[in-house]
Amino acid sequence: METLTATSLSDAKTIVVKIGSALLVEQGALRSAWLDGLAEDVAMLRANGARVVIVSSGSIALGRGVLHLPAGALPLEQSQAAAAAGQIRLARAYQEALDPRQITTAQILLTLEDTADRRRYLNARATLDALLSLGAVPIVNENDTVATDEIRYGDNDRLAAQIAVMIGADHLVLLSDIDGLYTANPATDPEATHIPRVDAITPEIEAMAGEPVSGLSKGGMKTKVLAAKTAIAGGCAMSITQGDVSRPLKALMDGGRSTVFVPVGDPAHARKNWIGAMKPKGEIIVDAGAVTALGKGKSLLPAGVEDVVGLFGRGDPVVIIGPTGKRIGMGLTRYTSAEAEAIKGAQTTDIEAILGYTGRAALIHRDDMVL
Repeated sequence: METLTATSLSDAKTIVVKIGSALLVEQGALRSAWLDGLAEDVAMLRANGARVVIVSSGSIALGRGVLHLPAGALPLEQSQAAAAAGQIRLARAYQEALDPRQITTAQILLTLEDTADRRRYLNARATLDALLSLGAVPIVNENDTVATDEIRYGDNDRLAAQIAVMIGADHLVLLSDIDGLYTANPATDPEATHIPRVDAITPEIEAMAGEPVSGLSKGGMKTKVLAAKTAIAGGCAMSITQGDVSRPLKALMDGGRSTVFVPVGDPAHARKNWIGAMKPKGEIIVDAGAVTALGKGKSLLPAGVEDVVGLFGRGDPVVIIGPTGKRIGMGLTRYTSAEAEAIKGAQTTDIEAILGYTGRAALIHRDDMVL
């Protein structure tokens, strides 16, 4: 089973790696040697042709040390203050680790609202896609400086799974303090056995998950299994493996012990199914030239649009209809109905003059479309 995991990670083109606080921070100080080993792993994955996103905890843990805050639960305002002090140091640490390897880093801070709200979700995804296409490694963290219980994930395992699905990742790796899922807590049950592969998350699998045990980490096996449900439903494989080694990703690829959760289909197929199952909010009528272009895998540009029907917002699902009235497909629009009406039939170069601001080239991008 370790071979399956290693092969899957080796073949993955887009990889999300989640790092917990306990791996990155010890007694309020950064574990620089460990981070240097991780940076070497990231460089290795990129040399193998993969795009990499890091979802990293650690800002509050680092901020505690800087602000000399006590261990244990903190009042909200102190927790947010620790995050503010720690985030800048966390970003700098990743920059200093990856710069010598000619890897550009970028910081993205999100809350639950940013991925639950359609417009914010699309903005976050577009930013991540742009950074990855430009060769950067985004460092994502929950925006704990402003997040309250109502708008937070509360753990980066599920945030990492959401990011993986958002960008269509092939593999999500959760670097943990344990080498995978066991039938029971191996720290308290000598009969607990390791589970190398999970093909379906059944109630029995969920019952095996325990609770958080680390003083720094908010995630436990329960949150990891919840993250796996999100990831595999989006066509993304997920591995849980031991993170507290000098080169954790290399160790995984070399056959290190882990648990792999097998996805249902691939990310692109899962996304197409999701879009196709949506209830449309409007219609986009296109000309024959657009129908031909769409058939060749192109995005839908405003120039090919003849009419707009209904009221819809950016990110809403709309039906694409050909000039004969035949339904061509479904897609998520990158413009509101009012904006689409204004730019229909226009060339991409004319969008800014019509709307008064720089718009996106495609009305519906091919990645957001099912025919």
